[in-house]
Parts: sequence; C-alpha cells; structure tokens
Amino acid sequence: MKTSLRGHRVVSRDEWLKSRRSLLAKEKALTLQRDRLSAERRELPWVKVEKDYVFDGPDGQETLADLFEGRSQLIVYHFMLGPGWEHGCPSCSFIMDHVGGALVHLNARDVTLVAVSRAPFPELAAFKKRMGWRFKWVSSYRNSFNFDYRVSFTKEELAGGKVEYNYGFQETPVEELPGTSVFYKDESGAVFHTYSSYARGLDLLLGTYNFLDLTPKGRDEGGLAFSMAWVRHHDRYGAGYSVDPQAAYTPPKGSACPHCSAEGHS
Repeated sequence: MKTSLRGHRVVSRDEWLKSRRSLLAKEKALTLQRDRLSAERRELPWVKVEKDYVFDGPDGQETLADLFEGRSQLIVYHFMLGPGWEHGCPSCSFIMDHVGGALVHLNARDVTLVAVSRAPFPELAAFKKRMGWRFKWVSSYRNSFNFDYRVSFTKEELAGGKVEYNYGFQETPVEELPGTSVFYKDESGAVFHTYSSYARGLDLLLGTYNFLDLTPKGRDEGGLAFSMAWVRHHDRYGAGYSVDPQAAYTPPKGSACPHCSAEGHS
C-alpha cells in the first residue's frame, strides 16, 4: 500500500486558496445535501416489531425491549461473528473500535447502542475481553433476529447462489454480513423498526476513514484486490505489519460457508 504522490501539482499560496475556496463550495453543498438526506431518513415509515426476540448477554436473557435500557432509541450493530468462528470479523472490529468513547454521549441523547451477533454468548464474551471493548454485546444464537434483519443466511440460502442483502440479491462468500438497525420504543412499550443500513452505508460509522479522507493518500485502497485487506484487529498491528495487495477476502476459520474452505481472514 504505497501510493506515489510524486509529480503532484505545486502552486503558490494564492492559487491554492482559489482552488480551496472552489472545493469549499462543493463541500458545503454536500453538507446541506447530507442534512436533507438525514431528514428524509427520519421521515421513513416504521414497522412494528411483532416477534418476541430474547437474547443472551452479560445480564442473562433479555428481550429486544430490555436492550433499550430505559431509553427510547436503540442502535444495533450486526457484528459478524458466527457460531464457532475463530474470531470476530476484522472489519466489524474496526468499526466497533470507534464506539467506546461515543457511548456516554449517545446515552445523553436518549440512545442506547448494542452489538448483536449469532455466536453463543460465551464466544462473544471471550472475544470482547481480548479486544478490551466496553459496549454491550448480546447473542441472537437462539432466535431469528439476524436472519430477519438480513445479516445471517442459512446453508440453503447460500447454496442457492445469491442471498437477499442490502435490499437486493447478491452472492456472498460467508454466512454472516454486517449491518446496522435502528429501533424506537414508545411510551406503551411497543417497539418499531425505523431504519437499517448495510455495506457501504456503514461508512458513516468509521471515524478513521473520515480522517484518512482528509489526507493526500486518502484511504489508499485503490490497488487492493479486497479494499479492507489492510485492516487488522487492533492487537494485530505491529513491526511485521504488511499488506498483500492481491489478498482476497476469505471467510474466518469456523465459517459454515459451503462454497469455500475457510483458511482464515485477511
């Protein structure tokens, strides 16, 4: 991952300011467009959650309503960690590394954030301890939550070639995929699904990408066969860190994917 910047245009300060002001106008337009899009997101219709989902977590069994912890809004991050996987998805781990400092601020704004995975709770707890995370993480191993919100797929679905994900149908090399779902609980205790986002829609959660987008090299992923091949668990960077630009995505060991032999995750 060594993008050469030699030959980049170098100008006077005055010419730089002219270019910068031109870009600023576009940045402001994008900010206003994002504000309008966020308003449209809040105006989406809701769907009442009729199923009684029960999760296993650090406090024992809890319903979806319990996960709100007395607040009216709940963000669920669908973390890719399936039953028997060797470890959690590095890309999901990358996202959740950004969460710890935000929790107190979210709580102050009537929002609870939890992660949900299909692996049994002891497997979640062990990986959470290794990573040193503070967010709440519960298991949907004994319910259909992940399947209903289209982030987990049965062997039959995988064998069919394409699965329903991100509001369309596509092939997937693994039985778990990432996503975020948002819920609201009213004064009567009724719970409503208000929003879900998947794939590149999760970019908003990645503060590191926002920082990288400010730099001359940017995300520097253009030459990689798999864009996030550079990402490691935060305890796996070190003096020997390197990136193979030809590395493709491979499912983690323990994956139930029928199309590939799991040799580990890049």
